Amino acid sequence: MSVKHATSFLCMLALTAMMTGNAIAQSADDLKNDEKTPGDVLVYGMGYSGDRYSPLTQINKNNVKKLVPKWAFSVTDNRGSETFPLVKDGVIYVTSHDSTVAVDAMTGKQIWRVEHEYPPETLRVVCCGIVNRGAAIYNGKIIRALLDNHVIALDAKTGKQVWQTASPEPVDIKNGYAMTGAPLVANGVLVVGVAGAEYSHRGFLEGYDPETGKHLWRLYTVPAKGEPGYDTWEGDSALTGGGSSWVTGTYDPELDLVYWASATRHRGTPAPQRRQPLHQFDLCGAAENRRARLVLPDIAK
Repeated sequence: MSVKHATSFLCMLALTAMMTGNAIAQSADDLKNDEKTPGDVLVYGMGYSGDRYSPLTQINKNNVKKLVPKWAFSVTDNRGSETFPLVKDGVIYVTSHDSTVAVDAMTGKQIWRVEHEYPPETLRVVCCGIVNRGAAIYNGKIIRALLDNHVIALDAKTGKQVWQTASPEPVDIKNGYAMTGAPLVANGVLVVGVAGAEYSHRGFLEGYDPETGKHLWRLYTVPAKGEPGYDTWEGDSALTGGGSSWVTGTYDPELDLVYWASATRHRGTPAPQRRQPLHQFDLCGAAENRRARLVLPDIAK
């Protein structure tokens, strides 16, 4: 491929291969091998390690100055864009806060677009930034979170909705919750974080079945009474401790461990005596009854 052809990929800031047919389905093994298959980008961060590294060498420091734009595509979102593009079989999938779009990587032509509508009060609460940071791709589905705390799966070929699930109580815009982060599929579980610590909620991660949308479990990032670390919070301040989880984590398939950082405490909440900003948890149990078990790292005081 010449440098001239390579420029086709510049405008979407994603690397892809030439069209290879209509094979859309992705298995767990495909996700594990994402770092070794630079023709596709299937996981947020370009692989489970999240290091955003590509081994491709055709574009280098000697010829990069020759790159020129070949096409441009606008998601038409005046709120801003923080999406991490996914690439599969020559199709780029991008998100905004209110749309999901599939684009031909070679031409920039829109293949399909889905608009997401919200109740008027939704955008009044979201903090900080009315954005979406990307989607997950799994078994022919594009799966993303919505600002009104729903998780939705779309057919990767057509954009048709496959399922949609609301995050269970007490998650609600009225309580300050919003979902802006990109999900992560780990060992057959879709892991989703939450935003909104600025509104004094209690942050969490939760798992869904990516095939059906069934809610499997919830793991709070701030401990409850009787859980490890609760005694480091003053009084009942843990109940409004914050701990948002909108930055997508990473996954170690060999250990079956997910690593996920949480955000700061709510500004009005007393700081815990011992902070635990990194959450490590394993995925255990049968696939149809998957649950998460928190493993707290030993972080110095």
